[in-house]
Amino acid sequence: MQINRVFEYYDHKNLEKTLMELKNKYEFLEIGSLGKSIFGKSIPRITLGNGKKNVIYIGAHHGMEWITSALLMQFVHDLCEEYQNGRSVFDVSTHVLFETRKIHIVPMLNPDGIDYAIHGVNEDNVIYNRLIRMNGSTDFSHWQANARGIDLNHNYNSGFEEYKIIERKENIICGATKYSGEYPESEPETRALCNFVRFERPSLALTLHTQGEEIYYTSGEKTSDISLSLAKTLSRLTGYKISFPSGTAKYGGFTDWFIEEFDKPSFTLECGHGENPLPFSDFEKIYSHIKRALFITPILV
Repeated sequence: MQINRVFEYYDHKNLEKTLMELKNKYEFLEIGSLGKSIFGKSIPRITLGNGKKNVIYIGAHHGMEWITSALLMQFVHDLCEEYQNGRSVFDVSTHVLFETRKIHIVPMLNPDGIDYAIHGVNEDNVIYNRLIRMNGSTDFSHWQANARGIDLNHNYNSGFEEYKIIERKENIICGATKYSGEYPESEPETRALCNFVRFERPSLALTLHTQGEEIYYTSGEKTSDISLSLAKTLSRLTGYKISFPSGTAKYGGFTDWFIEEFDKPSFTLECGHGENPLPFSDFEKIYSHIKRALFITPILV
């Protein structure tokens, strides 16, 4: 499959530039903001369609997983292009999709962490010395957390107190990864997403991470009635295997928070295979595996 790529990678600046270009090209594209990151960067939100049922796709909880922003933006570009030209994709009519569904896309939940992972940290950063101590070096390519060292995907109110016990046992502290914060939704990024989701109440949530080519639909504690059936469908669409998170990955994540909060299906796609951060050369292969799922998932609920 030939992919018409309009970018190489996304830091926050490139993302905002591309969003302006897409808005100028596609008048039906709705672009807003969930709020701002710690350092005041907008957290963009894209909405496609006008239907009553809505779903949400979320990328880049983790800085070094910046490729997930690119994957979602490619989907936005492709859906807009197919809709404008009146075409169907994977036997899905894009006009029917727009009429019956609303798709919210948050391509970059963690803009500060993305910029750290891609560009490193400048000495003019107000907490530069603290960040170097937390990271252990000036190489931030493996940075996962937000601007002040909180792992956003441990900052939700799902198994949070249990995870704090693990943090103390394993001496997990504020830094590049795994630290959950002082309390659930302590970070502006997670708080903004949770508030938006509480307002919109999507029928389904899909979160993109890397890597492993796996699908998570529950931590094992709770799931919705239809989640396993939908997970099997997603597995067929992507070729990814259904798995269960283990260890620290079981606590404080968005997928489990959404399931517990709304009793509706939520899935984590661990995109691609290899060692994080995945190289951009893997982009086309990853997108070819998940594209069908991104187009078909909204009509599954």
